[in-house]
Amino acid sequence: MTNLQTSRTRTISWEDPTEAVYTGKTISGIAYLRALQSGELPPPPIAVLMGMWIAEVSEGRVVFAAEPSEYQYNPLGTVHGGVMATLLDSALGCAVQSLHPAGTSYTTLELKVNYLRPVTTKTGTVYAEGKLIHLGGRIATAEGRLTDADGKLYAHGTTTCIILRPSPSSSQE
Repeated sequence: MTNLQTSRTRTISWEDPTEAVYTGKTISGIAYLRALQSGELPPPPIAVLMGMWIAEVSEGRVVFAAEPSEYQYNPLGTVHGGVMATLLDSALGCAVQSLHPAGTSYTTLELKVNYLRPVTTKTGTVYAEGKLIHLGGRIATAEGRLTDADGKLYAHGTTTCIILRPSPSSSQE
């Protein structure tokens, strides 16, 4: 048996997300996403933990990127499928969010991911592109692709999101 260095350390730091979350409720979805992309607002803690960032934002289309890392490996020596699912879920949901007016939110109801090939540290940066398919009054759908810099497809998926609109004032006169 080969004597391998077995111990590794990873330390992360993130900013308190409270102010960014509050700001996100007061501006349009696309303005919020652009503020996150530009660094005007700090990234959410999950983005820091997963090592992902917003690469592109436009109406109905968002691209997240990540550099595959050893700390994301599963017991098979490849990036865990949950990392790819998280990238796709983020891109798909944010494609929906990009068309929301201020005060409107959403949450994922269903996420379907098809894995086509493994991702490793040798893959290089991967890109999860989410595109809106349908935006209705209560339901939105989006589709996405996870590719490398050369456009090679590693996974693809779809989502269904529920739109959470602010409720009318409950005050009585």
